[in-house]
Amino acid sequence: MKPKTEIEKQKIAYRQGYLSIVSNVLLFGLKMWAGIASGSVALISDAWHSLSDSASSVAVIIGAKISAKPADEEHPFGHGRAEIIATLIIGVMLALISFNFLMESISRISHGEEANFGVFAIVITSITIFIKEAAAQYAFWGYRQTGFLSLKADGWHHRSDAVSSVVILIGIFVSDYFPQIDGFLGLIVAALIGHASYKIITGAADSLLGKAPNKEVLEKLVLVAETAAGFPLYLHHIHIHAYGGHTEITFHINLPADMKIVESSLIVKKIEQAIKLDLNYEATIRTEPIVNT
Repeated sequence: MKPKTEIEKQKIAYRQGYLSIVSNVLLFGLKMWAGIASGSVALISDAWHSLSDSASSVAVIIGAKISAKPADEEHPFGHGRAEIIATLIIGVMLALISFNFLMESISRISHGEEANFGVFAIVITSITIFIKEAAAQYAFWGYRQTGFLSLKADGWHHRSDAVSSVVILIGIFVSDYFPQIDGFLGLIVAALIGHASYKIITGAADSLLGKAPNKEVLEKLVLVAETAAGFPLYLHHIHIHAYGGHTEITFHINLPADMKIVESSLIVKKIEQAIKLDLNYEATIRTEPIVNT
């Protein structure tokens, strides 16, 4: 598959973001209506969860717009990490929502409050499950096309909403046998949102702090470099720095001590071009002589 250009990636992120905003605002209104009518804290919490999806989609759009800006004097590696910052914002928003739902559910359980679910709540919850899972699949597709972590985070945001709606739907059907189930459902929803928040925040933090390349990436890097050179290079001191859609990689290679500078420069250039073509990394390579002892 041909790699997407930055403009194409930006368009995918915009399209996903705007569709997400429209669907989530609609779902927020419907679920809030059903929640107020039934007196369900779980449904009202789920409504705010849907609205928070809209806010996270705004973060996706803004992050994609900023990350698409070209490099300048103040940002020589581009603005790609703006998209990662947008991902962190989504994660923090989810964490705050999870904590709010947790407190509200504990209060409802302690006061013995019950909800009065009806057919309307069942219909709205069922519609939510379908729409939110479809939105999650679309966001995950966008992530695979662009590599934008914010789209992946938004996908998990949608998925957590779909799962929480499944939990609520199950609770509605057993509420006749367990009248105070609404508060406990709120706890489950809070836990699901909190887990999604944790995964999103830790993933974005790893990208910002820098993470060691995994075994698969290292093996592919060595294969590409040594295939381009035509002989073993003994790659070491490998560092990868991700800036959204732009990735810089630095490493050392060993070349024969008697090799001429011009020849070694040509080999390095060939390796850099191969890495750019096969891995889409901008490589900076330092050469060291092979010392025979």
